[in-house]
Amino acid sequence: MSNPRDRRPRDPRRPGAAGRPGSRPSKRPEREPRRPGGGTGGGAGSRTRSGAAGASRGSAAREVRRGGERPRRRGSAPPPPPPLLRRTFRPGDPGRRIKIGGAIIVVILVLFAGRLTQIQGVEADAYAEAAANLRLQTIDIPTLRGQITDAEGNPFALSVEVRNVFVDPEEVKEEERDQLVTELVTRFGLEQDEVEAKVDAAPSRYQVVATEVSPDDWQDMRDLGLSGVGAEVDYERVYPEETGAADLIGFVGSEGHGLEGLEGYLDSTLAGEAGKRQVEVGMDGTQIPMAGGLVREPEPGQDVRLTLDRDLQWYAQQALAERVEELDAEGGSVVVTNTDHEILAMADYPSYSPNDIGATGSEQWSNGAVAETFEPGSTNKVITLAAALEEGLTTPETVYTVPYSLQYYDRTFRNSTNNGTQRLTVNGIMAQSSNVGTIKIADEVGRGTLYDFMKDFGLGQPTGLALPGEEAGILTDPDDWWGTQLPSVSIGHGLSVNATQMALVYATVANGGVRVEPRLVAGTVDPEGEFTPSEEPEKTRVVSEETAEQLALMLEAVTGDEGTAPQARIDGYRVAGKTGTANRLDPETGAYNEGVYTATFAGFAPADDPELIVQVVLHNPKETYYGGEAAGPVFNDIMSFALKTMKVPPTDTEPPAIRLFEDEDEEDSDG
Repeated sequence: MSNPRDRRPRDPRRPGAAGRPGSRPSKRPEREPRRPGGGTGGGAGSRTRSGAAGASRGSAAREVRRGGERPRRRGSAPPPPPPLLRRTFRPGDPGRRIKIGGAIIVVILVLFAGRLTQIQGVEADAYAEAAANLRLQTIDIPTLRGQITDAEGNPFALSVEVRNVFVDPEEVKEEERDQLVTELVTRFGLEQDEVEAKVDAAPSRYQVVATEVSPDDWQDMRDLGLSGVGAEVDYERVYPEETGAADLIGFVGSEGHGLEGLEGYLDSTLAGEAGKRQVEVGMDGTQIPMAGGLVREPEPGQDVRLTLDRDLQWYAQQALAERVEELDAEGGSVVVTNTDHEILAMADYPSYSPNDIGATGSEQWSNGAVAETFEPGSTNKVITLAAALEEGLTTPETVYTVPYSLQYYDRTFRNSTNNGTQRLTVNGIMAQSSNVGTIKIADEVGRGTLYDFMKDFGLGQPTGLALPGEEAGILTDPDDWWGTQLPSVSIGHGLSVNATQMALVYATVANGGVRVEPRLVAGTVDPEGEFTPSEEPEKTRVVSEETAEQLALMLEAVTGDEGTAPQARIDGYRVAGKTGTANRLDPETGAYNEGVYTATFAGFAPADDPELIVQVVLHNPKETYYGGEAAGPVFNDIMSFALKTMKVPPTDTEPPAIRLFEDEDEEDSDG
């Protein structure tokens, strides 16, 4: 029977527990520590472990013989302690840990101190500026936009100073609140509910209540001495009524930048440069102008001085509008220029008021004098005859047999009136606007030469004015002309032009055969009043002076008794010109619209010493559509006014007698 002590549960980790019932065997024996003066592999240490092992085996054998347990031999040595299952750690040095922790804290403090020094010392200004920028914004200060004037400085467009009135709800005194609302409503025509909402909009510091207030009206409001109300300077674009130049001048948008016409094309010159000012931004995002500072002064724009004459522009617009309404036409254009190719008037109808843009649309904003193209009709004959004369192929008195009609390939060409077969000089062909006679001359010229002269006169290419919406027209390459293209083009069909292009053709003839690049802008005027003229225009001789004089005499015959436009004659002045009538194309089908015409007249005066050129175009007049009858009276009206306005003295010579028909006493050269 075993000892009762052996039955107590023993901690297997306690010494002496190994080998006893319930004890847990060691996973591996613990190495015996080295003894001084000896190793573990031999000597006393080795023998001790062998003896211990033998005693252990003997004891175990004896224990087995006792009722299932090994008997213990009396007087035997106790078993050695079992190996430890958990490693024993020695406590660390606390001083070392404190030193390491202190070092870490010192490093962190040094980093914080360095960052603080950077923020408050080295980069203090930069951080201060960044902080200020969180509550300050830079806004534009409106600048004075330049004027657009005529040649004498009379304005077509100008900017006037106005005020934008605002309230600062935080500054409005309670006892003045009702009076302030009443004054704002009554003086500026505002809705009371809207004004009250803005006056009571605290904590907002800035609420605009009225715009485009005149300086006088604001001064009256300011004199009341009410708190919490202020005003800022702004500018309003104004267009004097009835200048007749809306389609040319254009208009600006709500932001003050040009959108149409010269306002858009010359925006960079007119706009100037806005100033800059800093304002404080409240928590609700409103701007507080009183808290800002001036950053940059605004720079006013430059004035643009045009070559136009304001009175002539107005008159041309009125005369055109009356004729369009009278003939129930779709519209029309007028261009007036001098022999230097300076545009004196450019009118278009229908038009619009730039002070009321909302009532119109893009169709009304277009400048038809450069944007509307049409077939020039007989006004183009001057180029055909100019080419023949300049090339020496004919003379003004060369006689041609001119029947009423002419078969040309598969097409029959006819004169506008049936006068039978006539014997006409080149002068007579021009005066009576003979289609057949012109086609005969064009056959002598040839398509390549005719095309070159048309290009030299400026057809099929931009005018050089660079106006918005300009259409260059159509002039196809002569290599693409088919059978009847030459006769068609020679009499002004099968090509398209704009009114300004044809005005410049006649200005070239009036200028002795020299084409000058047209000008509309005379120059600019800076804020100090100094005028800078535009660059000198390029000049190109198209025909000789002799040819130009011959053409002028032919064109003068057009307004004579035997010509097609006696309506264009002006008392006291010799007048040269040419009528034109052409079918209008349907833009959708590309075919001619039956019974729809363009009536034109182009001419200059005085014919013997030209100074002014007028081109009139009427689109689809209903009552009468021939150029002389429809457009001739408008030419007469506008040219008469222009001659008086420009103080052109009356002609003191009589027109020379020129032959229109065959003289039986002279040898003729028949084409």
